[in-house]
Amino acid sequence: MADKLILPSEWHRQSGVMLTWPHMNSDWAFMLDEVESCFIEIARAISEREKVLIVCTDKKQLLPKLAACNTRNMIFVEIASNDTWARDHGAISVLKNGKPILYDFTFNGWGMKFASNLDNQITRELFFQNVFSDGVDWQNNMNFVLEGGSIESDGKGTLLTTEECLLSRNRNDSKSKAEIEAYLKSKFALEQILWLSSGYLAGDDTDSHIDTLARFCDENTIAYVRCDDPSDEHYEALRQMERELQAFRTLCGNPYRLVPLPMAEAVYEEGERLPATYANFLIINDAVLVPTYGSGSDSEALAQLQKIFPSREIVPINCTALIKQHGSLHCVTMQFPEYVLD
Repeated sequence: MADKLILPSEWHRQSGVMLTWPHMNSDWAFMLDEVESCFIEIARAISEREKVLIVCTDKKQLLPKLAACNTRNMIFVEIASNDTWARDHGAISVLKNGKPILYDFTFNGWGMKFASNLDNQITRELFFQNVFSDGVDWQNNMNFVLEGGSIESDGKGTLLTTEECLLSRNRNDSKSKAEIEAYLKSKFALEQILWLSSGYLAGDDTDSHIDTLARFCDENTIAYVRCDDPSDEHYEALRQMERELQAFRTLCGNPYRLVPLPMAEAVYEEGERLPATYANFLIINDAVLVPTYGSGSDSEALAQLQKIFPSREIVPINCTALIKQHGSLHCVTMQFPEYVLD
């Protein structure tokens, strides 16, 4: 019998979520207290429901700050890091006959925009320090650049992604779209890849990561950012993205149930628009953590996501601090399926 390989969906039962903690030698130094407050809220919400693997520079210094969290559900590992974007430097987990394998791809700072030499070693260090459960395997895929925020899996053989990111010349320049598609299909045992050619957010450093724009919520449902203001710079690109999503089909040949999320009200820092998005939510066991930005559109986004996930608690997390460095909630987290963490 052939091996069964799957790239699990985010709603697949999880053993935990990884956070890489901000520190004084990261880009957060000028606002460390502010961003740590956000990380503490994320860690608290996750630790109430599952394990939190925290990569940090100083466990003793960090522990007192987490007094309000369930620290019994936390695993601390001291490893050097450049920054905090665990979604993109963390392992991408697959299941082979139910056994977890941690795929370790190259993270090159979103196309060599930022230093990533330390971040790029974190997954390997975690594995060789025996942080993961017995039986978990690690696979070196450093010959390919791939970030977790650039792909969405329905767990059934369909991948959703963007051309802007995966075809970026600063990632896998020598490979054509056909070659990249063939590689991903082989590596993740995929049946189809749905490519978006439109959609972006101002201030985004990632070249349009899919997790800022459109997300699988179940195998038949996609939540996506919609802009209803014709005067907004995103209006045309997001309308075109919506038309592309309407044309996509499931493996059964059916159109997806599309649920729009509001465009977050514009947030600026020193005259630059920041990439505030409600699509950057995190699905965990029995809950969905949703980034909020202290604006009037927060309540609409939370209500829409509650409709999509009626059996899960919707937990708002103020992520105004995170978008000051051009990311949000999903970007700083990476989930592990069951059996990866004890």
